[in-house]
Amino acid sequence: MSDSSQPHLKRALGLTGLTLFGVTYMTVITVFTTYGIVNQVTDGHLPAAYVVAVVTMLFTAASYGAMVRRYPVAGSAYTYSQQSFGGAAGFLTGWVMLLDYLFIPMINFMLIGIYLNTQFPAIPAWIFTLAALLIVLLFNVLGITLVNRANMVIIALSVVLVVLFMVLAFKHSLGGNTEISLIEPFTFGEGGIGAVASGAAILALSFLGFDAVSTLSEEAKRPRKDIPRAIVLATMVGGLFFILVSWAGAMAYQPDWESLTAGEVDAAGVTVMNNIGGEAFTAFFVAVYVVGAFGSGMTGQVSVSRILYAMGRDGMLPKPLSRLHRRFGTPIVAAVTVSVFALSSLFLSLDTVAFMISFGALAAFAMVNLSVIRTYLFPKGGRKQPLTAREILTHGVAPLIGFGLTIWLWTSLEPGTWLVGGIWLVVGVIIIAIVTGGFKRPVPKMDFSENDPTTEQIDQLGEEYPIDPRR
Repeated sequence: MSDSSQPHLKRALGLTGLTLFGVTYMTVITVFTTYGIVNQVTDGHLPAAYVVAVVTMLFTAASYGAMVRRYPVAGSAYTYSQQSFGGAAGFLTGWVMLLDYLFIPMINFMLIGIYLNTQFPAIPAWIFTLAALLIVLLFNVLGITLVNRANMVIIALSVVLVVLFMVLAFKHSLGGNTEISLIEPFTFGEGGIGAVASGAAILALSFLGFDAVSTLSEEAKRPRKDIPRAIVLATMVGGLFFILVSWAGAMAYQPDWESLTAGEVDAAGVTVMNNIGGEAFTAFFVAVYVVGAFGSGMTGQVSVSRILYAMGRDGMLPKPLSRLHRRFGTPIVAAVTVSVFALSSLFLSLDTVAFMISFGALAAFAMVNLSVIRTYLFPKGGRKQPLTAREILTHGVAPLIGFGLTIWLWTSLEPGTWLVGGIWLVVGVIIIAIVTGGFKRPVPKMDFSENDPTTEQIDQLGEEYPIDPRR
């Protein structure tokens, strides 16, 4: 691990570079993924929901940063929960996270169908969805991934799209085409804080990538110092963009959300684009969004198939999931399993999928906040030194607030989401019971990477230990 003859990535990224990476990862075009759903839930108060979500995520981002300092390894919330509360808690956290991973490709396939159908209404949305699903499966089996340069083009086009959208939106509203006051979108409205909290809970999926900064530890000049800061800053900057974009949309176009059909709500991004920019701008938006959704769906499916492969290899799920394609060396059984699961996108609603993603995300975020308290205030073997006031504030009060806010949003999700999520958790407990012989043996570790160090090795390596970039 310390062999100097092995090539190493150049440590060239400072705090600014790391923060920009995180902001780029949380592409602002994500606002339009749940634009109509959250606006309907909050009766047009999407900006207020984003404010609540950003405040909650800032506390959680700080907790991620604290855990990155202690355990700079792959696995994220799964690793933190396992190290803090043991194998069973770690597995169940990872199991709930798996719900996210399974639904993320699905929501992208659905959005491709929904948005392309607005441009080609003669072709049913499910045909586009199925086509996207099959193409991504083929690419997954062949081992083809999007080239980084292509991803950067998509990101650049997304930025251009959002800037044009905001300019046109504010021009539209300032031209007297709206009667909404500047601060109205930030109020709770008739639905009250409960409706805004429900909307904020859905928006948790917009922040799923804020911890991606931690994957750049090998290229960071001061990983233990700058990465935690960059995670928080990326959340702040990305959240600010989310708020501005949603505010611009609210000022430019506010229909009667309750009167819209489910299809109109799902494709609300297209409607607002057409309202302020016309057909040409709408076509540009759909093209950029569909290409971005395809790329996101493909990378998401690649990731979850590798996780299923690792769980099959480690004995947590059936062994066939660890079978590789003889020619291409890809996890063929796991890839097909993910695609079969994604077929449910043909009959599930977009809001149901969005709620399920947020269910898994908020559960994992809650565990990360608790892990900070357990790791720093009540470490295994007890504390050797008394707590300082600063430690109580940063590792006790702050994560406790983050935990409380996360649980608040979590419990604001629809009852049906809790039913499905509860069943998923029960299945996880059953799996633990099976692989441990009725809880008689230790819970096997879900191995998300091949070379994670031990806690002792991390302590010895300190600042120079690089996080596995393959996470």
